[in-house]
Amino acid sequence: MEKLKSILRFGAILSDSDIEEIASNFKLKNLNATEHFLEVGQIAHEIGFIESGIVRIYKPDVNGNEITKYFFKENQFFVDLESYYSGTAASEAFQAVVGSEIYTIHKLKVNKLCENIPNFFIFLKTITEATLLNKIKDNDFLNFGSSKIKYLEFLKRYPKLALQVPQQYIASYLSITPQSLSRIRRELTK
Repeated sequence: MEKLKSILRFGAILSDSDIEEIASNFKLKNLNATEHFLEVGQIAHEIGFIESGIVRIYKPDVNGNEITKYFFKENQFFVDLESYYSGTAASEAFQAVVGSEIYTIHKLKVNKLCENIPNFFIFLKTITEATLLNKIKDNDFLNFGSSKIKYLEFLKRYPKLALQVPQQYIASYLSITPQSLSRIRRELTK
């Protein structure tokens, strides 16, 4: 929980007593690899924080193939914003890639905390904006270059992910086939 408390200190928006109160409302959830935090069709009622592990967002395409959209890593909050705020069914799934420790907080508790600690609302908006900007920046490299260039950029940006995430998820994220990724990896080891 120390990582969560450390992130709650972001921007010095919250006091130490606020942080303690907020953190006490989070519950620990352990997910095994491939276990879902949120499945397509469910409504997002919780915000997650990754204490350790990796969570991927994926969306099924028209053929039922899972297209990886993004990876959330240690020290990051995550939620399906559209489902969470609108109360509609999620069109994307959130799945643990490796065994993960996730702290969760229910929407009802978030709302109550925002009433009691107005700066928590400001903190959430700040974190949401920072996360969205990082996600846009992180995914920008996916639009340019060959498959090999994209993979090399992935390795440069996310060396730990490259070691932990199964090849099929990386290939899906890069919009290439697992076979193409295997070929690129072989070429790079020569």
